[in-house]
Amino acid sequence: MVGNPQTRLPEDPADYTMSLGDHIDELRKRVIAGFIVPLPLSIVIFFFSHILIEWLLLPLQRVQLAWGFPPEVQVLSPPEFLMLELKLSIVLALVLSMPWILWQVWLFIGPGLYPRERRFVYLLLPGSFVLTLIGIAVMYFVMLPLMLQVLMLITRGVDVPPQYLPLAETAADSALVIPIVETPPAEAVVGQMWLDSGGTVLHVAVETEAAGKVRMLQTPLQGRSAVTQVFQLSSYANFVLALLLGISLAFQLPLVMLLGGWLGLLTAPMLRSKRRWALFVCAIVAAITTPADVFSMLLMLIPLYGLYELGILLVATLPADRVARGRRGSDGDEE
Repeated sequence: MVGNPQTRLPEDPADYTMSLGDHIDELRKRVIAGFIVPLPLSIVIFFFSHILIEWLLLPLQRVQLAWGFPPEVQVLSPPEFLMLELKLSIVLALVLSMPWILWQVWLFIGPGLYPRERRFVYLLLPGSFVLTLIGIAVMYFVMLPLMLQVLMLITRGVDVPPQYLPLAETAADSALVIPIVETPPAEAVVGQMWLDSGGTVLHVAVETEAAGKVRMLQTPLQGRSAVTQVFQLSSYANFVLALLLGISLAFQLPLVMLLGGWLGLLTAPMLRSKRRWALFVCAIVAAITTPADVFSMLLMLIPLYGLYELGILLVATLPADRVARGRRGSDGDEE
């Protein structure tokens, strides 16, 4: 491997050889340069970390509201919220700084590659970036809400025996009668209360500092489920981040297969003949990278096997000799 502090890459790496000491010095420079962006960026992001937490909680809150639970989570220790803000700030800073970090890596290894070899990197890096974005979108908008719904439905299935009282013919004058409504009222007054159509959540309008506004409080009514759905903020955040990491790595499968094809380890006919084994391996990976329930594993298995088929397509259409030559025009010269 050859290092070169200049950003212009040589045509022949042999002309830019360096000693071991120069390699180590160049590596040290690239590592230091790689942290120049993410460190201050994480400090800036920290001041807006509450927006990250709101974004993180949005899928959970939608599912909670849909199933009659108050859209809230618990913080069980004084530093928990602060530590989560720090963690999210660092993670997002690293994600946003990834192009800069990869650029520093490229400046270190790029001079050691011939121009025909660099074409492989030019294809792999953008492809990895696009697949990562697709994986994040699929996780956040599709897989995470469905997983949360299934997990909450499993918990709601544990019920306790209901208690009944005789129904009075008419309500007593002194009795507090709370109406059951299909849809929330367009306007509310302070102290107004109602139950949702399922009779599981009590809504109360309370006073707020905003002029002409009232704040709505919701609380689930006990007595139907033996298990109460209470989410801890840090546990939920760790669950989402672990799922995000697993899916981001899983979505790199087509590029791993393509790299294996370039190295001569894989061919399209061989991959087609191993579809059954691929399905089995994808099922194992899905079971490892998702929560311990069958539905989450199936949600991961379907796109994962789809990525395997995409890898077969890439191996068949982008062989190594074609990428090394580059695209050719009608006159036979490289474009």
